[in-house]
Amino acid sequence: MINATTSPMYKDLDKLLLCSGEIAKRVCALGREITRDYGGRDLVCVCILKGASLFFSDMIRSIDLPLSVDFMAISSYGSATKSSGVVRILKDLDKDIVGRDVLIIEDIIDTGLTLSFLMENLKARGAASLRVLTLLDKPSRRKVELAPDYRGFEIEDCFVVGYGLDYDERYRNLPDIGVLRPEVYSA
Repeated sequence: MINATTSPMYKDLDKLLLCSGEIAKRVCALGREITRDYGGRDLVCVCILKGASLFFSDMIRSIDLPLSVDFMAISSYGSATKSSGVVRILKDLDKDIVGRDVLIIEDIIDTGLTLSFLMENLKARGAASLRVLTLLDKPSRRKVELAPDYRGFEIEDCFVVGYGLDYDERYRNLPDIGVLRPEVYSA
């Protein structure tokens, strides 16, 4: 297990935003809510790679229902810290979602441009319903009208890493979520 007092990755953080215990508690609460809302329905959970992978794994284990999983990879950042606004599907769904209840599981909603594109794309595929679960939400950065159906935490406008979130493919393995020091990504 990574130790916050000895790991060099923690030295790159300005502050710790959410500890693993807080995250785990919220995941359990969200799991109960989704279990209640989707009882008796044909649920497919779609993980948005790579950032949501840790959150997704914990979430689907907290949902007490039969469900199926699928994965998509969407890019609008590359190695930058701000969205480019150009959305590309890097990995598409493996299964058809026609007539299925789809829950998109996302790591963070920032401007909303990527998610808005994704939702329009999936709506056009004939899902019975489409909802969004995000671990982190930054409504102050929103450029489109969009609100998640389920939200882990609302956060301030800062660059965060850990628990699957990265900067240039690093820091995903931190068990906590922290604010990355600007000098790390400004260099």
